[in-house]
Amino acid sequence: MLETIASPRSSIVALAASLLALAACQREPQPAPAPAAESETPPVVTVAPAPVLDRAGLLQAMDIAASAFALGREVGGASLAGRRFVVRQAFGCGAPSEAAETAADGLATVAWAKDRQSLKFSLAPADWLQSGLVGRDDSGLEAVEGFWLARPWLRTEACPATAPAVSASTQDSPQTVGLAAVFKANGPRTGRRNGRAYEFTLRGEDGQPPVPSAQGYRLVLEGRMTAFADGRAIHCRAAAADQRPSCIGAVQLDRVAFEDADGQMLSEWRDG
Repeated sequence: MLETIASPRSSIVALAASLLALAACQREPQPAPAPAAESETPPVVTVAPAPVLDRAGLLQAMDIAASAFALGREVGGASLAGRRFVVRQAFGCGAPSEAAETAADGLATVAWAKDRQSLKFSLAPADWLQSGLVGRDDSGLEAVEGFWLARPWLRTEACPATAPAVSASTQDSPQTVGLAAVFKANGPRTGRRNGRAYEFTLRGEDGQPPVPSAQGYRLVLEGRMTAFADGRAIHCRAAAADQRPSCIGAVQLDRVAFEDADGQMLSEWRDG
């Protein structure tokens, strides 16, 4: 009598089912991953330094202060204290003046020497200690040397475009914006000019006089804003309600320089 022979395929299926059942019995639930421990070290937060004030930024702050003063409001400006600034402004636009001509203190000038063989650059700081531009609370100041920011309606450092004169009696616009280098009593006197002007002589080559720049020259004022006795960085005043207020900023001046129109330095003075 023939014995029944099991099909090989049925054996394989049964073996596979047994292995799957065994694996299911041996598989244990895996514990959930532990949450990542919080770092005990706080993240480093970097604060970018305040941008350096240029001519446009400084003039904008002066405009805001002038508007507040005219409205009888707090001028403010305390937030400017400590800010660095680098201001360039054009001077010597047009033909150099004659040696006999002098400009107001606080403005840079360029003029021919008497022999017309060299150009003389000069910047005499103005004495603002008793000018009324400084507040009454600043009696502790020993000296205030002023520098006007000429043509405050120009936000750039370029010379204005040449325009025909309206009449022969046209006068320069009064100065209304400036920087005041303040020196406290018993404080450091480095950088103080004591009435001495910044001066430089430009000579030509091969015995020829220098050719004046058609784009004028640049005065560079560099330093940081500080504050008057009331904590404000800017003071304003006006003789009448319909006059534009004159505003000055308290500064510590670190560098004064003369440059040509291309930014090539001609001469410089540094504090200390």
